[in-house]
Amino acid sequence: MKKILICCGVLLSHFALAQLPVPASGTIQRAENFPSKYVAARNIDIWLPANYNPNRKYAVLYMHDGQNLYDSNTTWNHQSWDVDDVLTKLIDTQAIQDVLVVGIWNGQQSRHAEYFPQKPFDSLLPAEKDSISAELQKAGRTKEGFTPISDKYLQFLVEELKPYIDSTYSTYTDRAHTFIAGSSMGGLISLYAICEYPKVFGGAACFSTHWPGTFRVENNPVPEAFVRYMRNHLPDPASHRLYFDYGDQGLDALYPPLQSKVDAVMKAKGFSEKNWITRYFPGENHSELAWNKRLYIPLLFLLGNN
Repeated sequence: MKKILICCGVLLSHFALAQLPVPASGTIQRAENFPSKYVAARNIDIWLPANYNPNRKYAVLYMHDGQNLYDSNTTWNHQSWDVDDVLTKLIDTQAIQDVLVVGIWNGQQSRHAEYFPQKPFDSLLPAEKDSISAELQKAGRTKEGFTPISDKYLQFLVEELKPYIDSTYSTYTDRAHTFIAGSSMGGLISLYAICEYPKVFGGAACFSTHWPGTFRVENNPVPEAFVRYMRNHLPDPASHRLYFDYGDQGLDALYPPLQSKVDAVMKAKGFSEKNWITRYFPGENHSELAWNKRLYIPLLFLLGNN
């Protein structure tokens, strides 16, 4: 198994000491402490399917919270998406096109700031921003006043990480073969990515999308700010696909009424069953185990050979 070490003068952190996930199938290569001028360095875990051949071209799926994707033995909660298992079954049956996965580690303490869509936050009134900031401080998501850095995070993805992936691996570089996915706050940043960079990403999968932005629904201006943003920034349905889902347990219990408002915007903007799916999973909670069980649905929708 090849291991890629990228330091470039960046001090090795706790990321460098992390155990490499062991995939059930295929190979994982790590770009360790991948440097960026926009955000803090972090590990990138790239999964290559067992059929990877540099003489063939592969679609690329970028996934957030890369620590939690492949191997439950290496995760903080002993759960993982088992992305390699799900993809291998779909690839082996030729249900989907060939694809590799770019697992982008989150910045831990900076995760909320990196994943919170910046333009919707900027549209809030000063008093609303202060209220959100105080709530996130209380919840331990920020130590000081809250300021999203998601625009910089997306610049890191598009201007630094994607060129590296496309120059290192045998990939299709066009929008039609470039996808992005994540859960909770990772669902928000996936939606934001396809809206901000519609020429780069052709599809997004948003699991248990954390529409509140904080941890309450009542008197929370954030969901409506997201809805306003989507009305003006959703990509062209003729060339993009979007997937949303949600359960009703744990944090997911907050989402049903908020997702219904998002669905109304999707319909109003011309999305239909050809390019948009929203699925409700009653009884399911906010966890990697829950997302693993339904991961195959957006993979077939975005990457299917049909």
